[in-house]
Amino acid sequence: MSPVVDFAAEGLLDGLEGRAREEREELLEWLHHERGLDLDALREASATGTLLFVAAGGTLGAGSDHTAREIAELTGLPLDLYLGLRRASGFPAVAPDARVLGPGDLQAARLARRFLDVGLDHEHLISTTRVLARGLSQVAELMRQVNLELRLKPGATERELAEGLASGAEHLVPMLGPLLEQMLRDQLLQVVETEAITAAERESGSLPGAREVGIAFADLVGFTRLGEEVAPEDLERIAARLAELAAEVVQPPVRVVKTIGDAVMLASPEVGALLRCAFALVARAGEEGEAFPQLRVGIASGPAVSRAGDWFGRPVNLASRVTSVARAGSVLVTAEAREAIGDDTARFSYAGSRRLKGVPGEVRLFRARPRDA
Repeated sequence: MSPVVDFAAEGLLDGLEGRAREEREELLEWLHHERGLDLDALREASATGTLLFVAAGGTLGAGSDHTAREIAELTGLPLDLYLGLRRASGFPAVAPDARVLGPGDLQAARLARRFLDVGLDHEHLISTTRVLARGLSQVAELMRQVNLELRLKPGATERELAEGLASGAEHLVPMLGPLLEQMLRDQLLQVVETEAITAAERESGSLPGAREVGIAFADLVGFTRLGEEVAPEDLERIAARLAELAAEVVQPPVRVVKTIGDAVMLASPEVGALLRCAFALVARAGEEGEAFPQLRVGIASGPAVSRAGDWFGRPVNLASRVTSVARAGSVLVTAEAREAIGDDTARFSYAGSRRLKGVPGEVRLFRARPRDA
């Protein structure tokens, strides 16, 4: 039987009275005797305000069993590479000999080692880790929010909430693994079906270089001002709804590249298809009612490079700048995009030449409307 611990004498009940003190003591008893946390771990969690989450963290592989140097030696990863992988993952820097890493860190390093074994070099592994971490950090934040919403019940005690969070982590995380794997397979399949490699690229043995592409940005008009008028939760719902609308209207070869707060970025090798998608997106936003801001869309085309799921090049910057001068509810395209689209898809009216921030010279712009408008 574990010895009785005087949590008050250890300073873990300071500042608490009545029911709050009773709940905290119950939580500490559960964490110490049933979850195996020692007093040092309890003090640290108490100081950082994470007592409710520390059991869930243990389920996910948290701990302080290893140093970075030990993990590098156990897995065969060069120490500088392992520390670089942690930076690419967005984790705080650690000293090589600081004992602050847990079982989860060791398991992640072992998985990284397998990528080297199948032929990835250090640069590929770092860039892959960076992109995965960027997306998975959003997944982790969403799952944290979902878990909290499921467990927060009126009148729940601290122990009940901590138990619920730990249980959620135990059950949700194993289910996410297969789901993420299947989603990755589906995304790779779409990339394989739409990617083209030219004969010159095969001959040179290099990645596909710059290619002609249409880029569109659609953003919510007055979103910044709206942030002063509505609750943050409502603002988040509006931004999330924009992402949903984009996913609903997009059809290959158009792809959603990313969402950026109040905007969504689209790309397509066929600029006409991109324009049709823009028309559909503006129309769907209009159907959302007066509480949903109007959309404006800017489209540019030209040579750009695709890397790690994003696009880089002049049309990306140009499309963003064109969007910023478009009217609410309208689609504005550059002269190059208009030429690539042709006259079968839309009716165009000259909107003048504009000087756009960060773009040399004047840019000729055209307002596009559906043929049947």
